[in-house]
Amino acid sequence: MQTIDNSILSGPNAGFIAELYARYVEDPASVDPSWRQFFAELQDDGRSVLQDLRGASWAPRQPTIIANGAPVAAAQQAVVGGISAEAARAAAKDSIRARMLIRAYRVRGHLEANLDPLELKPRDRHPELDYRTYGFTEADLDRPIYIDFLLGHETATLRQIVQAVRETYCGNIGIEFMHIQDPAQKAWIQERIEVDRNQTRFTDLGKRTILERLTAAELFERFLDRKYTGTKRFGLDGSESLIPALEQILKRGSQLGLNEVVIGMAHRGRLNVLANFMNKPYAAMFSEFQGNPANPEDVQGSADVKYHLGTSADREFDDKVVHLSLTANPSHLECVNTVVLGKVRAKQMQKKDANRDQTMALLLHGDAAFAGQGLVAETLDLSDLKGYRVGGTVHFIVNNQIGFTTNPVNSRSGPYCSEVAKICQAPIFHVNGDDPESVVHVARIATEFRQQFKKDVVIDMFCYRRFGHNESDEPAFTQPLMYKKIAKHPTTRTIYADRLVKEGTLTEAEANAIVDGFQARLESEFAVAASYKPNKADWLEGAWSGFEIASGDDRRGETALDMATLKEIGTALSDIPKGFNANRKIVRLLESKRKMVDSGEGIDWATAEALAFGSLLIEGHPVRLSGQDVGRGTFSQRHAVLIDQETEAQYLPLNNIREGQAQLEVIDSPLSEAGVLGFEYGYSLAEPRSLVIWEAQFGDFANGAQVIIDQFISSGESKWLRMSGLVMMLPHGYEGQGPEHSSARLERYLQLCADDNMQVVNCTTPWNLFHVLRRQLHRNFRKPLIIMTPKSLLRHKLCVAKLSDMAPGTSFHRVLHEDAPLAEDREVKRIVLCSGKVYYDLFEERAKRGVKDICFLRLEQLYPFPSKALAAELVLRPQAEVVWCQEEPQNMGAWTFVQPEIEKVLADIKHKQSRLPYIGRPASASPATGLLRRHNREQAQLLDEALTLPKH
Repeated sequence: MQTIDNSILSGPNAGFIAELYARYVEDPASVDPSWRQFFAELQDDGRSVLQDLRGASWAPRQPTIIANGAPVAAAQQAVVGGISAEAARAAAKDSIRARMLIRAYRVRGHLEANLDPLELKPRDRHPELDYRTYGFTEADLDRPIYIDFLLGHETATLRQIVQAVRETYCGNIGIEFMHIQDPAQKAWIQERIEVDRNQTRFTDLGKRTILERLTAAELFERFLDRKYTGTKRFGLDGSESLIPALEQILKRGSQLGLNEVVIGMAHRGRLNVLANFMNKPYAAMFSEFQGNPANPEDVQGSADVKYHLGTSADREFDDKVVHLSLTANPSHLECVNTVVLGKVRAKQMQKKDANRDQTMALLLHGDAAFAGQGLVAETLDLSDLKGYRVGGTVHFIVNNQIGFTTNPVNSRSGPYCSEVAKICQAPIFHVNGDDPESVVHVARIATEFRQQFKKDVVIDMFCYRRFGHNESDEPAFTQPLMYKKIAKHPTTRTIYADRLVKEGTLTEAEANAIVDGFQARLESEFAVAASYKPNKADWLEGAWSGFEIASGDDRRGETALDMATLKEIGTALSDIPKGFNANRKIVRLLESKRKMVDSGEGIDWATAEALAFGSLLIEGHPVRLSGQDVGRGTFSQRHAVLIDQETEAQYLPLNNIREGQAQLEVIDSPLSEAGVLGFEYGYSLAEPRSLVIWEAQFGDFANGAQVIIDQFISSGESKWLRMSGLVMMLPHGYEGQGPEHSSARLERYLQLCADDNMQVVNCTTPWNLFHVLRRQLHRNFRKPLIIMTPKSLLRHKLCVAKLSDMAPGTSFHRVLHEDAPLAEDREVKRIVLCSGKVYYDLFEERAKRGVKDICFLRLEQLYPFPSKALAAELVLRPQAEVVWCQEEPQNMGAWTFVQPEIEKVLADIKHKQSRLPYIGRPASASPATGLLRRHNREQAQLLDEALTLPKH
């Protein structure tokens, strides 16, 4: 065989071969028959390599062969630089097949990586990672092949190539990145890991630091196990490499601009993270194990178990301070994910961190939860959406290779727990947890990737759980073979210490001294734990400075607005800029709004809402509204975002009221409830001076987010001392639309009400909506607000307001009486108490019948229950019978909640009746009928019962 000049297959020639291949694909007859045969023999991966060559930055697209430094015309293919075409094709084939092999390692090398510390399953060889698959033989191992990347020189033997790719892709790290569509991201990862064979050369100090962090992690767990044997702690035993990895994320991140990290994590290792990463005092941890509270005794609340609590801390690295906050979360794994993202987004907005360099989300997951919980997919889906983008999240999976007692084969369908991360094209770094240097190495790369591309990245650390799901479990009941191996397996710290001693980084005595020193520190902290007293609760600091614990009964807030400002907002609301091609129907809608504002009459629901938003904006309070189709509104009522009919450009009238105002953010969310509601809750935790609203497409769709409602919104302040002013808007009302489009499940929210934890309202007037929205920000405390919003009332002729209803002297009313002319108070025979849309049905039916001696009282706020306001109304007509009427079934709606509250009011005012009669639909398994005729019959029946007085 002729000797091949390397220049034949140099970069430009690679471009030529790729161009030649492109011609072949378009028209095989356009290339020389010998090249045609060569291309035809290539497999699919070979063709992919050629396509990569054509588009690669290092392969200039130049249809010219370079031989001996001189260009050769493409047509001159029989001999190139004195070398026969046959020899050139053979060299090209070797090079291309070698590239195919390398590409196979980039795509599938992780399948042969040494990831499992326990080696529970033998590693199967993948045929595509065998050089023989590409036509090479053992005889070819030492033959030079032209390859202009990976090894840093132009030619290498096949043996050198195989060694290089196996060290890079099949060591203790396995990387999945070839699914990424962005060439720049793929090229960055490829270059970052291939230059140094996917290794970091740590200094002796760096290695010692890793050992110190491993020692702290291991000894902390051993100390707790010894002092509090059998107590639940969900220890980090077996996955201690997490601690030095987290340290690296902070250290490298601070070098790249990070100054704040918001963390969410499940139970496993949480106490270790609190103590050894968040720097929570060991004495405080031991004190809590002894049954003492985490907060000062004068702080109210129900508190929570140790492994749900959060905290905050400042860490310093090379004179750079990074603020850490670990978000409190319940046992529902992964629910905290989007809560963390919402907090990060709010903090980035506060800092005007448009590049999202300074604040980052760090989420720690368990393997079974990452694969099994749908909220993971919802979290990943939000990662690059405009309204929810946070500049990338670092996801760290503590892969114990087991759920509670469930093996991976029964908990996921794919080869890895991280498969779902590919939906957002996140690179995935699998790593052996018993090699802490590799774990720290990938933590560094992941941080750099996030800061470079502002994209999600996943670290999947294969490790094990030394004990059961909690420390009182016996794991051998269900995984006997795994736990036989674990019992004999040395700890990560022991393995790494032995390694450092063998390589001469430190002596055995020095390694033992690290252990002894940390053990002494723990004993010292334990000695003072019994007398440890927390000095403060960190809940009204930072952005929450100046807020107070809610107190008092009325708590109206100053919500009225002067008429001039109301008209200014109303005018801006209906203005369309010149040249903007608004939809003609919307133009008519805006013209009608202008007439409402100019006349001060007929203000509908959507206009009152817009006036509330606009008033807060000009006062400097941002408004954030998100949910499915909120820009237009599910019922085409809002139109907060106008769309140019020619260009689809957007215009938000409320962002153009006056100079210097705050901004309205309106986000049409993905079809997600739990993830998006969690995001908005998290946003409200970090930003108390914004009005943050999540609107359900239909109210009952919120039940897809029930965990967020139950575990965060209703109880977060009580458990974790974290206020939230989040508003939930839930369309509710019975109009015959069936069981899934009628009820917002009012009863569920009321069942959660206690300890002044949140507010539930069911407004019937646009002006009361205006005031209740403004009230959210015009008080010195924050509470979640649940609003049952209407559907048919959005356009009901009676459900309107006057502009004067929002002017000075007005406020939110928790109980509404009627202004309609009726009988004198002493002549009223029945008071019908109700809430929401049914009032208008009652009102119209009463007018149709000409009834004068039955009046209605509307409970606009159901919790906190307005006992005093209701009593003040009922005492005016002591002779009247009091009944409750609702359109929901008896086991739903407000009935079961209000009955004892109203009866208590009746007793307090010494009313003649002690029991409250119920009028409404009978109890039902389904919220509503799906048959319109039946709905109408049921509605007519309850109205008749409410308006028919008993015969005496």
